[in-house]
Amino acid sequence: MTMQEKAADIMQILDELYPETPIPLSHQDPYTLLVAVLLSAQCTDERVNKVTPFLFAKADNPFDMAKLEVEQIKDIIRPCGLSPRKSQAISSLSQILVDKFEGRVPDNFEDLEALPGVGHKTASVVMSQAFGVPAFPVDTHIHRLAWRWGLSDGKNVEKTEADLKSIFPRDTWNKLHLQIIYFGRGYCPARGHNPSQCPICSKYGRAELFQ
Repeated sequence: MTMQEKAADIMQILDELYPETPIPLSHQDPYTLLVAVLLSAQCTDERVNKVTPFLFAKADNPFDMAKLEVEQIKDIIRPCGLSPRKSQAISSLSQILVDKFEGRVPDNFEDLEALPGVGHKTASVVMSQAFGVPAFPVDTHIHRLAWRWGLSDGKNVEKTEADLKSIFPRDTWNKLHLQIIYFGRGYCPARGHNPSQCPICSKYGRAELFQ
């Protein structure tokens, strides 16, 4: 079986299990998505979704957010972890959006990744889900599953992203990365995983998983 044949079969399995892929982070527009994704670093989407209503009640746009004291932001987002760094990033990027972009989130990787606290993965999520630009955000979960399924060698997330982009059709990336996230949560968790009962690992899992 070729890699493309394996990829096609994996996509079919994911399409059957997750035909719809709602974005797991609650948001209203590109700005609130950007903030939510930033908050999700080393934090669950569920917890982020509990915190953002309180934050966005205070400020759901960069103009209002830039007026808040960093301490105010930090107190609200504390449950998400890394609150000193995240609150400073949210405050700083909001001011930059006001000063340089008339309050709009830029729709290109270069400007997004230049914002405080915004790395390539965060920018990829915003580009794909807010602007519909094909991207393949790779977090630790997708990185893990790509290795388990023999789609990448697992050296680093950059290599995994490149490998997945070379295997799967460009027009599937935006939906596929969400499908893999949902699949990982439902069938292929980091701990307590039984590969023989996993719809994909049972067919394509690396031999190391069954030892």
